[in-house]
Amino acid sequence: MRFSEYISDPAHPVPYTEDVHFRRTREYMTDDQRFASRRTDVLTFETFPLEEDLTLAGVITANLKISITGTDADFVVKVIDVFPDDFQYSSPPPQGEAGRGLYPMGGYQMLVRGEIMRGKFRNSFENPEPFKPGKIETVKFDLPDVAHTFKKGHRLMIQIQSSWFPLADRNPQKFMNIYEAKPEDFQKATIRIYHDGNNTSSIYLPILR
Repeated sequence: MRFSEYISDPAHPVPYTEDVHFRRTREYMTDDQRFASRRTDVLTFETFPLEEDLTLAGVITANLKISITGTDADFVVKVIDVFPDDFQYSSPPPQGEAGRGLYPMGGYQMLVRGEIMRGKFRNSFENPEPFKPGKIETVKFDLPDVAHTFKKGHRLMIQIQSSWFPLADRNPQKFMNIYEAKPEDFQKATIRIYHDGNNTSSIYLPILR
């Protein structure tokens, strides 16, 4: 049975952005995700360079087949537009204040959409359920609507992780009321994402023909 796995450690959560900010910025919604791709607790899957434009319009659905070593975990799915390594704009960036913060976009991994699901609510928000360690289960949820075109030569990337700090509070990865969690309740967990036979994880994309 084929799977990919990572170790999620609440003591070292995956941040939502590479930079340090005093407050959340708007730019995080299209931020470069290369910092996350370099982490061992983030799974990364990507297509070959697209041979033609690909437009998504509508709801993206993540259908994950997973198992964990704990009794709870979060699941973050991100859809990313990967720019070609040799990408250049046809015109130079503006000078002065208007061009501040602009930089070469070759290899940029632009966040298009992302969403988090707290695993214990996978079947019901009213009746949370613990995971049984080692048992393969389904975690299915929708990402926000999207209207985006991946240009020819770009790649479509999916990242999967189990923390997104501090956009989402840390999950102790133990079935409990997280607001009552003590330091000793936070524990590492091995997360497996399956992609084989009847246990194949998938991402449903709303492709506009």
